[in-house]
Amino acid sequence: METEIQKHYNRIRYILIIVLALNWLVAFAKIIYGFTSRCASMTADGFHSLADGTSNIIGLIGIHLACQPKDIDHPYGHKKYETFFSLGIAALLFLVCFELLQEGVRRLVKPVTPDITPISFSIMLITLGINFWVMRYERKKGELLKSDILVSDSLHTRADILTSLSVIITLIVIKLGFPILDAIATLMIALFIAHAAFEIIKGSSRVLCDSVVLDNKRIVDIVLNIKGVKTCHKVRTRGRPDDIYVELHVQVSPDMHMDEAHKISYAIEEALKKDIPEITDVVVHMEPIN
Repeated sequence: METEIQKHYNRIRYILIIVLALNWLVAFAKIIYGFTSRCASMTADGFHSLADGTSNIIGLIGIHLACQPKDIDHPYGHKKYETFFSLGIAALLFLVCFELLQEGVRRLVKPVTPDITPISFSIMLITLGINFWVMRYERKKGELLKSDILVSDSLHTRADILTSLSVIITLIVIKLGFPILDAIATLMIALFIAHAAFEIIKGSSRVLCDSVVLDNKRIVDIVLNIKGVKTCHKVRTRGRPDDIYVELHVQVSPDMHMDEAHKISYAIEEALKKDIPEITDVVVHMEPIN
């Protein structure tokens, strides 16, 4: 029988497979025609789309590991594997960026005049439409399912849209008699890709380095509404947006019985999880108030 975590990740896996198929369809269309027309910017955009597809495979591997149940060696579960593998997408983007920078410089040194036809524009417009749909679909699902992989990959696809727009502009300018812009556009595409990689790393590092997830005031406001709680301090939160861990210190009356303090601790945990469903675990340190 499937657990809720497995169902959650199966939804993400299904989305990634759909996106993978569309990304590779777009990639091969751009690459094949880019090579035949000798258009470096279109070929570069195609390899960017191919990297999109490869990142989907990285995402599928990450999802497979992330959905594993808790065990002795991983008492907090395996969800951070999804965040960790999103760094693989960033690494892949940086690799593609480096290759495109090299190609752009080569084209600046030895310019090549591409063969631009109406088919070139048709391919770019059709693939642009597909990429736009994929980006919106993946971003929406990523935010709904709190998935680092899907959100990171949607940023990857957004960079692909920007590069496709720059390629279309480049094709127009080349047609007007300025082939050198093909090389310049390739360099610009590389920079777009580098920016997308940086955004992924920035988001993933916040989770892996245990940055604050929730506003402490929000936690304190909820806890102070619990009967018996005098003060709340030393609040700490960490984890992924869908898997938040909270630790806090609560002061109660010094003559309170242990059983009553224990009940308050449970009440705090229930109240926090009810108000913020993304919270997975709450550790309450009870202290006597001075």
